[in-house]
Amino acid sequence: MRASLDTNAIIHFYKAGLQDILFEFFDEGVFIYEQIRNIELNNHGQDILEKVDEDIKAGRIELYTDTYLKEQAVFSIFQRNVNENRCLYGKGDLGEVYAISLAQTIGAYALVTDDTKQGGPYMSLLQFEDEVMPFTFADILILRYLLGDADEYQTVRDFDSINDASGLNWAFRSQITKFVKRFLKETYREEDKIWIHRLATDHGISIKKKLIALSKLI
Repeated sequence: MRASLDTNAIIHFYKAGLQDILFEFFDEGVFIYEQIRNIELNNHGQDILEKVDEDIKAGRIELYTDTYLKEQAVFSIFQRNVNENRCLYGKGDLGEVYAISLAQTIGAYALVTDDTKQGGPYMSLLQFEDEVMPFTFADILILRYLLGDADEYQTVRDFDSINDASGLNWAFRSQITKFVKRFLKETYREEDKIWIHRLATDHGISIKKKLIALSKLI
């Protein structure tokens, strides 16, 4: 999978020292737009900026600049996406606008954002007819667990590490409930249910059994 990263998700993973999860899970590429690096992270993530720059230099994160978008002949598409998304989100959500617009422009399948407020990027993308799938850090940890890349103990530890490092005050049980609601029960988009069932079939997963085992630790 490919992913465009929102500012908050970058900060949350890096503060916990668990950024490798992003590169391992999104093995087809992780991308950020230059405005997120130069403005958003510079204003809100100074303590992790050096590590982000190291990963950009190492090629683990691909930085999309306006110049690069022009070289790829998609800058005008990106601008159009930005203008359309700015009509949907508040002025304080500019980082999210850039992250979503980049995902739409380059065909990244996923957006990683921890902004789950009503009207924010996560909830809005679930309600729009859009090819971009939003994931929170909790979604990624649960999916990584379901795929067998971490056991339930590691999953709980990693959730606690990210949650505590960024002072999010999220409850893992409620995040699992939201995951089940989104993908298995009261789905916002039918394609999400199809996607998770295909994932389970392809990997021979019993989602119900694995989620029960995870829930017992909380």
